[in-house]
Amino acid sequence: MSFSSFPSTSQAPLPHALTPLGWDDAWAAEFAPYADQGLLPGRVVRVDRGQCDVMTADGIVRADTAFVTPHDPLRVICTGDWAAVEASGNPRYVKAYLPRRTAFVRSTSSQRSEGQILAANVDHAIIAVSLAVELDLGRIERFLALAWESGAQPLVVLTKADLVPDPAVLGHLVQDVETTAPGVQVLTVSSHTGEGTDVLAAVVGGGTSVLLGISGAGKSTLANALLGAEVMEVQETREVDGKGRHTTTTRNLLALPGGGVLIDTPGLRGVGLFDAEAGVGQVFSEIEEYAARCRFHDCVHEAEPGCAVLEAVESGALAERRLDSYRKLLRENQRIVAKTDARLRAEIRRDWRVKSAEGRANYAAKRGGHA
Repeated sequence: MSFSSFPSTSQAPLPHALTPLGWDDAWAAEFAPYADQGLLPGRVVRVDRGQCDVMTADGIVRADTAFVTPHDPLRVICTGDWAAVEASGNPRYVKAYLPRRTAFVRSTSSQRSEGQILAANVDHAIIAVSLAVELDLGRIERFLALAWESGAQPLVVLTKADLVPDPAVLGHLVQDVETTAPGVQVLTVSSHTGEGTDVLAAVVGGGTSVLLGISGAGKSTLANALLGAEVMEVQETREVDGKGRHTTTTRNLLALPGGGVLIDTPGLRGVGLFDAEAGVGQVFSEIEEYAARCRFHDCVHEAEPGCAVLEAVESGALAERRLDSYRKLLRENQRIVAKTDARLRAEIRRDWRVKSAEGRANYAAKRGGHA
């Protein structure tokens, strides 16, 4: 992976050298204690195999993450983090990273109810959806829930718009997605013709954006269109189902020529929720508004009398598909939260048993010493 898209910073003053990557006065204030220790600030542009590439004022630094590899997978260093790196050494180490402003987290596919952090300090979450295949509105809602929960502003980009030449059909597809994504901007883009890429570049020109979607959604092609160069490798999708292979295998942070930075991610096969109740509520904000008018405050919108949500479905004001999707995501989120709470309780009990055993051993040693 080439990082030639980053500006040369070896001669620039430190505060200005990192500005294109999002460095500001608030980050500088957070970093002050580490600066006093002689550490250098930098932004993590890629992580792999216990090491990471960090862009500093002196250029890319390859650093070991052994000092910031806790047991909690949500606290491991990731692409987008602002890191404190040793000024010299072989190997050089990341000694700490600054508190994250936002974090995009999904649940892992394992049975351990753990979260996986995909990107940090993101301002915009670009959800790429291919128009080459039938829209999966439920998957879009799932991505949106995670995006809202992260603290970033979601943006849905319908790629490969040139494959839908009929304006009326394209308009209906856009309308379906807009109904699915209340309060979210929906753009149609064609990397082949250039349609919509200038609008997208203007939206993401400030701050940090993460590019999300399944394999075959056209993320790498879209990234190249924003970068103005063939930086990301592109592979053809299968005609039978529109799916693609993983072109991007790591999360990479890339500087955009018009300003801002882009984090490209591998295609996500699974998008599990992880403690995203607020995000789900944001995606289904119209249902939450109806729910506030229900007769009972604990209404579950199944068969209760005076349920404003069910009345909205009956009147046609609310699509039944939306209510079904809302229920499904809430149930899934409740399951993962329950598992997580159980795991935390088990860890607390295990720590308590270890500390109790240590205390007994120390007490026995003291008694033996007195004897």
